[in-house]
Amino acid sequence: MDAMISPRAQSALGLAVFCALAWLFSERKGQFPFIQFATALALQVGIAAIFLRVPAARDSLDGLNGAVAALQQATEAGTTFLFGYIGTSTTSDLPFQPAEGENVGFFVFAFQALPLLVFVSALAAVLWHWGILKLIIRGFAIIVARLLGTGGAVSLAASANVLLGQTEAPLLIRPYLRAVSRSELFAIIACGYATVAGTVMALYAFILTPLDPSMLGHILVASIISVPAALLIAQIMVPPDADEKPTRADQEAEGFAYDSTIDAFSAGAVEGGKLWANIIIAILAFIALAALINIILDAVVPDIAGAPLTLERVLGWIFAPFVWLAGVPGDQALVAGELMGFKTAINEVIAYERLAGLPPEALDDRSTLIMVYALCGFANIGSLGIVIGGLSALEEGRRSEVIELAPRALLAGTFATLSSGAAVGLVW
Repeated sequence: MDAMISPRAQSALGLAVFCALAWLFSERKGQFPFIQFATALALQVGIAAIFLRVPAARDSLDGLNGAVAALQQATEAGTTFLFGYIGTSTTSDLPFQPAEGENVGFFVFAFQALPLLVFVSALAAVLWHWGILKLIIRGFAIIVARLLGTGGAVSLAASANVLLGQTEAPLLIRPYLRAVSRSELFAIIACGYATVAGTVMALYAFILTPLDPSMLGHILVASIISVPAALLIAQIMVPPDADEKPTRADQEAEGFAYDSTIDAFSAGAVEGGKLWANIIIAILAFIALAALINIILDAVVPDIAGAPLTLERVLGWIFAPFVWLAGVPGDQALVAGELMGFKTAINEVIAYERLAGLPPEALDDRSTLIMVYALCGFANIGSLGIVIGGLSALEEGRRSEVIELAPRALLAGTFATLSSGAAVGLVW
């Protein structure tokens, strides 16, 4: 199949097919947003082309590596003080010395990588208190509204998702959650699934740095280009009524209020600590669950094609066609499909960890970058509870509607991140 179609044509086909699949799930198939389709895809491909093909823009992505290194070095000062040698990656601090010629990799994910969330969360709260993040989000929201024709409330929430989490971003439009239409509510949820929070971007970049030092920039770009993709997919799956008027948001709600810079830093650190604990708990439980499933499969199912049936293989078979449409060659699609499956069934942290740990021959450079973008989103099973609980708490009157829309929005978020991967494959 790969010999019959060029890699770029393969990704271009994927961009069209993902929208077609979304149309199959549409509530009103006779209402297709053709103008938004052209605009959103142009935005995705255009932004990806700028950062991957324009030297100055590409170099700016490389320059962000220094920020990741500085943040990690500063965080390690705290983890070393608290956790001793298990909080540092410096082998000279180990209480034992490896044998001569022995390559010892001493890395404890929970105490060396994840604590970065705490420090970044604290800094993000300070930047919000100073108004810097507010200005960036408001500017991006104006651009999104004018280019895609979405209402102010949806544009603001969608833009906030680039830097805030899927439950934090709706706080900015809390007074409007009761008034937004069904299609707008669906778009807000879908954007939350298709993007990641700024607090975890540095963590993902740290995990993926061995693959490419410019990963922080790629994670940021992935989150940005997934916004128009999510808004497009959302309008295809749950189109607005013919007479529906977009909900305006003349002034965002004060979702986060701090008394001072110190208050912001402290509160942000506490929120980051909660996120750190939640991720540890989720990873522990889901890795154990995956291992248990593999144990059961090994006991009751005979080998298939000369190898045991595992959860990884099943997920690879399911998602292989989708990652192929994103642009991954057929001989690498099973490996990439496993990553997409783990991202959907567990979370993107596990998927990125597995991506970083793959042998060099498993995925080529193009496929690796496609998967970095395709995996960059909160569209996973665990996020269903987060979204339902978070939005229901913000507007209890929409709870039943949120419960109904959230699973479909999970599908929309997955199509959106896959289309971002396809956009990268088209211009790489």
